[in-house]
Amino acid sequence: MQIKIPMVDILQEVPKYAKYIKEIVANKHKLTKFETVALTEECSSRIQNKLPPKLKDPGSFTIQISIGKYVVGRALCDFRSSINLISLSVFRQLGLGYPRLTTVVLHLADISLASPEGVIEDVLV
Repeated sequence: MQIKIPMVDILQEVPKYAKYIKEIVANKHKLTKFETVALTEECSSRIQNKLPPKLKDPGSFTIQISIGKYVVGRALCDFRSSINLISLSVFRQLGLGYPRLTTVVLHLADISLASPEGVIEDVLV
């Protein structure tokens, strides 16, 4: 089986090829007689001559939460979460006692940092 794809299309679809070709042309990379180039990206969509449809961002899946008789509002739903963050004002409103001090800094998924005032454990949410 032979697949014929124009070189321009390959260079547009797989940027690593373009970088490799530029290095050869600029003599930064010597091409030996028997060199193997590792493919690190999937190319099946290009071979089928169709690209998958672009989908819109689904956003964040949030649920309304309440602790006791207090309705806290909406929180990000994460079924694997073992750490739940709540604002200090909500914590004080709930009257859960005094948190244990901590030096933990949480790296959140959006690359922001959260420095908690303290930690409480075994609170059913």
